[in-house]
Amino acid sequence: MKNTEYLIILCELYRIFAQNLILIDMKPVQVCNDIYVINVNDRRKQLFENMWPLPFGVAYNCYIIDDEKTALLDTVELGSTNNFMKHVDDILKGRQLDYLIVNHMEPDHSGEILNIIAKYPNVKIAGNKQTFKILETYFSHTENLMEVTDGYELNLGKHNLKFVTTPMVHWPESMMAYDTENHVLFSQDAFGAFGTLDGKIFDDEANFCEDEMRRYYSNIVGKYSAMVQKAFAKLQGFQIKVICPLHGIIWRENPAKVMELYDKWSRYESETGVLILFASMYGNTEQIADHVARKIVENGVKNVCVYDVSKTHVSYLMSDAWKYKVIVLGSCSYNGEMHPMMEMFCREIEHYGLKNHTVALFGTGSWSGGGLRNLQKFAENTGWEQIAEPIEIKGIPDNEKFAKFDVFAKSISDYCKK
Repeated sequence: MKNTEYLIILCELYRIFAQNLILIDMKPVQVCNDIYVINVNDRRKQLFENMWPLPFGVAYNCYIIDDEKTALLDTVELGSTNNFMKHVDDILKGRQLDYLIVNHMEPDHSGEILNIIAKYPNVKIAGNKQTFKILETYFSHTENLMEVTDGYELNLGKHNLKFVTTPMVHWPESMMAYDTENHVLFSQDAFGAFGTLDGKIFDDEANFCEDEMRRYYSNIVGKYSAMVQKAFAKLQGFQIKVICPLHGIIWRENPAKVMELYDKWSRYESETGVLILFASMYGNTEQIADHVARKIVENGVKNVCVYDVSKTHVSYLMSDAWKYKVIVLGSCSYNGEMHPMMEMFCREIEHYGLKNHTVALFGTGSWSGGGLRNLQKFAENTGWEQIAEPIEIKGIPDNEKFAKFDVFAKSISDYCKK
């Protein structure tokens, strides 16, 4: 038995098993002019990529163009629904699927590929060289491949797809497809967001809140912001009326809004505000964080957030770090170092390469210190400007020690009000 046949059997067994674990998927909805979206709302998965919390779930989208030639653009995660093939059949109404366009090979978008091949054995799989490498790695499939390069055009009849390669946004094979006749951009993971759609497919049907989109961007795409800017450069001159991402709502009323947000975040442009993060074992560092926050507010700065890095998942901290220009970090000492949870946050920031931020640092200790010393190494590694004289105290804060932090807070406030 061939590896591909074996994998198809495994997929079918998994589908049978998953029938008792059905997620909520909606009937296909027409986007425009024979373009349909198949949406699955995943409210069962707790961690995206087994890392990022999903309190509001996540949606998987894929698209079908029902033209003279038919095309399916990506699929959904295997086991997320047992109705996927039925939805494809309902749209095609017995017609054959001519093309499977793979804009992104991540498993939450390629999970149904083998089932599509089993149902439509003559389907041509459109992708780039990197796509085919991952396709073979995942599914041992090497047949009926159609390579598309940057600028390649595929005519389906009334729809003409132009391909734009967008490597490392956020995988090496990532690409987009642009319908030149209807001005629709199929953007793969770009312009996506966490959260289920809950019946609201389009931006004009939803009360959009950018928080879960920014958390998605900062944690999933943010490391590759330079590549996002390169993708924007390739899209210059495209008239885009509709954006169809693989996660989140479809933008048909105001696609410029989501493009502006991604452009802003990928340029590391932030808002005036202060993010205060602390790591505290016995409450002393937390007292200082709250004192500094109050003094900053008293000095006229309204956008101030305070988080305990041990209680708040790092994905939310990363999201607000992308949002606010000024970051204040305070850590108790722990075995001569900074607190491990603060160290994790600092490591994430360095890993993602967040730029154009400023920082203020403080530490506490019982005898030798160490928290501040290591936070200063972090500041040196990132190249962020320190906007207040760093302070480290020993023991419990008192009025004399708090007075030092009044000056510390004023330096931060003065910077914010420039």
